[in-house]
Amino acid sequence: MNSSQSRSQDCIQSGCQTVAEALDAIERGTSSPAEVLEACLARIAAFDDGLHAFHHRDAAGARVPTFGPLAGIPWGIKDNFDVAGLPCEANSRLRTGRLATRDADIVTLLRATGAPLLGKLATWEYGTGTGAEHFDLPQPPARNPWDRSRFTGGSSTGTGVAVATGMALFAIGSDTTGSVRLPAAATGCCGVIMTPGALPMDGALPNTYSMDRPGPITWTAEDAAIVIDAAIGTRLHAAGAGGVAGLRVGVLRDPGPTLPVPDAEMAAAFEDGLRVLAGLGAEVVDAALPWPASTCLDAARIIGAVESASIHEMEFRSSAALMGAALRDKVMAGLGVSAVDYLAAQRFRRAFADAVVPVWSEHDVLLSFGVLHQPPRLGAEPESSAYTMETMLTPASLAGLPAMVQCTGFSRGGLPLHWHLMTRPDGEAAMFRLAMAYERATPWRSRRPL
Repeated sequence: MNSSQSRSQDCIQSGCQTVAEALDAIERGTSSPAEVLEACLARIAAFDDGLHAFHHRDAAGARVPTFGPLAGIPWGIKDNFDVAGLPCEANSRLRTGRLATRDADIVTLLRATGAPLLGKLATWEYGTGTGAEHFDLPQPPARNPWDRSRFTGGSSTGTGVAVATGMALFAIGSDTTGSVRLPAAATGCCGVIMTPGALPMDGALPNTYSMDRPGPITWTAEDAAIVIDAAIGTRLHAAGAGGVAGLRVGVLRDPGPTLPVPDAEMAAAFEDGLRVLAGLGAEVVDAALPWPASTCLDAARIIGAVESASIHEMEFRSSAALMGAALRDKVMAGLGVSAVDYLAAQRFRRAFADAVVPVWSEHDVLLSFGVLHQPPRLGAEPESSAYTMETMLTPASLAGLPAMVQCTGFSRGGLPLHWHLMTRPDGEAAMFRLAMAYERATPWRSRRPL
């Protein structure tokens, strides 16, 4: 083994770091930005050919020296965001060979932090998420590192895989009704969406006009706070150090009449987590939303299908054969929805958002299940579609609430479990207080798939 191979093997065997750990090592001088980067590149070289997290790698670009608060913290971004000089193909034959000429606004923000960009991460076609798998897209589906036969969620499929395996220390995805939070749930990561507008979507290919939000996927809630603080100047990391004593936590257990009961192991981990929070001093009480998640899901499906159809109608009419079946089916469904039904769904959305406002006079954070199932096997239908579509994630999407998925342990089969946090608009500090306190009190972040 030559010296270069030896260094690469050392990087792989050194294990995964969190953003916080890497920054601490750089500050103490026990590691350097270049060493952290090379460790990630070595893990990409070792593992990604079997996991398919990256659509486009850019090691040369990542090695360009940078300066800033996140210098040496490698990251990736979903392949529906523009990165100047790199392809933006969104896993669609309709965009084969398309090169971006500018950076998306969120890329500009993160470049200013000094974080080196590793490349573009796997997505379903155009970032549209129905869960239906047809294996008919240009790039293969990302594989779940906890069990490579399992689903990774979507549509930001590569983001969770890259972060869980330490190929990237954080990643950026986009979320309409769960496309950041679903992959985080499936891979044991932390996935966050902020108050709408806090992080910019300009320069990304849209899935819908009215619900898309970008968000980070990280290994810990602490890491998400660090990345968001560096990007937009919030103080979430400082807020998260405050603990949960006196925090009012409302618990949502009932997904609604048309959704299944949560997986038994998920439910047990959920109740264990509530006991942890109560032991830390949080005020944990039952809560309810004005309408259940199942009703929100019905409205979100209509809005998502119609707006996606509006975005892709011209391509559908001219080049439907180039579309994957999942996107084509979604566009066809959206074209079949009446204007009356679309407007009714939007009216419900507004009414729901207004009706949620009084909830925050009694609760600082709402806790619920997120996805109601454990990740199914790849290609298993209807289980894969159910994993994506039968969730409690949509209330946050409809009401424009900040939200987070966080790991709460592991099943007997070794798959990650999770819960879902929501808070009032601009109330992210309370959400991070809860999530970071829970992390400090539990051992789940010490376990990695590779």
